Amino acid sequence: MHTVAAIVEYLEQFAPPSLAADWDNVGLLLGDRGAEVRRVLTCLTVTPESAAEAVAVGAQLVITHHPILFRAVKRLTGDTPEGRMLCALVRAGVAVYSPHTAFDNTRGGINESLAARLGLVEVGPLRALDGPRQCKLVVFVPDADLGKVSDALFAAGAGQIGQYRECSFRLSGTGTFFGTEGTNPAIGEKGRREEVSEWRLEVVCPEERVSAAVAAMRRAHSYEEPAFDVYPLRPAKSGLGIGRVGRLAEPATLEDFARAVRTTLRCGPVQVVGEPGRKVERVAIVCGAGGEMLPDAVRARADVFLTGEIRFHDYLAAQTQGVGLCLPGHYATERFALEELADRLRSHWPDLEVSASRREQDPVHWI
Repeated sequence: MHTVAAIVEYLEQFAPPSLAADWDNVGLLLGDRGAEVRRVLTCLTVTPESAAEAVAVGAQLVITHHPILFRAVKRLTGDTPEGRMLCALVRAGVAVYSPHTAFDNTRGGINESLAARLGLVEVGPLRALDGPRQCKLVVFVPDADLGKVSDALFAAGAGQIGQYRECSFRLSGTGTFFGTEGTNPAIGEKGRREEVSEWRLEVVCPEERVSAAVAAMRRAHSYEEPAFDVYPLRPAKSGLGIGRVGRLAEPATLEDFARAVRTTLRCGPVQVVGEPGRKVERVAIVCGAGGEMLPDAVRARADVFLTGEIRFHDYLAAQTQGVGLCLPGHYATERFALEELADRLRSHWPDLEVSASRREQDPVHWI
């Protein structure tokens, strides 16, 4: 039996919520984690049409790119179109999950898929993100404590480096202490200076796990007052980030690039800012509405910035700074990825019925 929780766990491994923008609302937004799932519907946006489709096909889970309940609500009733739509999903027992900007930014996500479809090479993040904040925890332990203190630190979440766990460094040396009258030393005697063979034990630890790791170390250590240090580490770049930037294998004119985008995304007319005959090679990509990333495209020395839509004044800013724009529309830069996500889920769970919405359409029409 497949559950909402199992599918959510898979989605969060593929597109970790930590990659989502601070303003976003990603994750399981409606439903019971323990509920059984036999059918899944993917869509770009939960609309009355796609919600009705989910109920009609008997889906137990909708994976929507754009979140529902994006802003806080004080009541959920049938008095509004959104309320009626969500109440219908609740009555039918349909859960809703949104990966949104985590899906945009992850490896194999929307921006990376756009880059691959357009044949870009040497692709990397347009705005690189720092990796998780880490600390170095150093503790000094006698021979007898080395194994149990190490095990306690590893169990508390320390010692993880990439795909390796239980990582540590150990260096032998000599420690000294003088126990005053109020002490009860585990080794030696109070009232005199002792010299003890000890190990310097070092592990890295996620910043949020440091308190738990220190507490575990204290419980495992035989000393009344273990000596230890915690050093904050500078975050390293994670290799992940917002948007993508890469290079066309062969330079093209802005007009030819726009035509290639239209063909690749099977969309309507593509808006272009810049001289159609100008040569472009370096391409920045942000799916959806990426206007806030225009300065990043400029810093990356992109010849053209591909995004779904931006504001009029961003057209002028791009023109002034010598960056071409290619704007195929918000829907066109994201909808295809929900079809790819349905394929990914079917491949992972062959016995699960998964389909992309057939009723969903671009709300923008060209006349």
